[in-house]
Amino acid sequence: MPHSLPHSGGPLAPPARIGKVAFLGYGRFGAALGSLLRDAGIAVRAFDPSAEIRGAVRAASLPELVDGADLVIVAVPVPAVREALLSLRPHLAQGQIVADVGSVKTVPASAMAEVLGEGRPWVATHPLFGPASLARGERPLRAVVCPNPAHPDAVRRVVALFERIGCQVLEQAPEEHDRVMAFTHALAFFIAKGMMDAGVPAGAPYAPPSFQGIAHTIETVRVDAGHLFAALHRENPFAGEARRRLIDALVAVDRSLDVPAKDAAPEDLAALAIPDLGALSPELRETRELIDDLDLELVGLLARRAELVQRAGRAKATIGAAVRDPVREARLMESRRRCAVELGLDPDGVAEVFEVILRHSRSLQERRSAV
Repeated sequence: MPHSLPHSGGPLAPPARIGKVAFLGYGRFGAALGSLLRDAGIAVRAFDPSAEIRGAVRAASLPELVDGADLVIVAVPVPAVREALLSLRPHLAQGQIVADVGSVKTVPASAMAEVLGEGRPWVATHPLFGPASLARGERPLRAVVCPNPAHPDAVRRVVALFERIGCQVLEQAPEEHDRVMAFTHALAFFIAKGMMDAGVPAGAPYAPPSFQGIAHTIETVRVDAGHLFAALHRENPFAGEARRRLIDALVAVDRSLDVPAKDAAPEDLAALAIPDLGALSPELRETRELIDDLDLELVGLLARRAELVQRAGRAKATIGAAVRDPVREARLMESRRRCAVELGLDPDGVAEVFEVILRHSRSLQERRSAV
């Protein structure tokens, strides 16, 4: 859901801008995020004894790293977050924000609460992109920021930073985040790992379109695997449940497929059915039904508009006016754009819809004038 930050009422002043970011850990992801920040005009320093860091970005020690930083990002594997925080804590100045960027949130949030407490502002975050997706230029970028009632201003500043580099920011509690990630991110890696180990030919030139999304997932996991795969499952408290539910479902499907069609019981047929999304979500089904009702109303309104268009065409024919009236069309488009803005819609998208409607209207009048 879109982020909403707690406040006591009334308009909030814009959060203080983060101008300098320090990275404790500068592996592939840290370097990729650091590059995004530098492109946005934000100063970056990094310290990582196991990574090669060149130029002015490199800090030689933790004290040098945090000196003058507004935000310190802990970009280490999730199991190493607590030790990293312990090494960092003695060097932090008053007011410096600490944030993690792990794919699991309950463990880092607990570690920051324990090690940093309420005396030092901290924020748990999960940028929903990686080096591979950044290299492919995939957009939009998204990031999860977890609420922290103890440090709301720090949360607002981190949200503003992500928005500054072009991210859509979502707010989720750590437990909610991890439960969702267990059934999405972690399971995607789990399935891809199984398919790789089973020797699935991801690069087969004759693979059907239905397989292309799976092949893309396999390739993404191949690029981003390593410590991330294990951390997604070992550090996420909900990942085991997600795996068991998936395995139980697959075993049930496998057993039903082994039953000859003539001997299939109702439960076997139910296990082999593939429900649409509406069957899985009553809310989605109801929403789709409402959309269908609105679409029927729109078609009815278009029919009424077509009658008026034909009436206008008859009036034009009576006075010898041309079918197309550029001045009228320009005013109409400008009016519809203004209305779209007032209603919170994309004016360009609404203009495209009316371009199609106007073409249809002209076609109706031209056909009549040709009779």
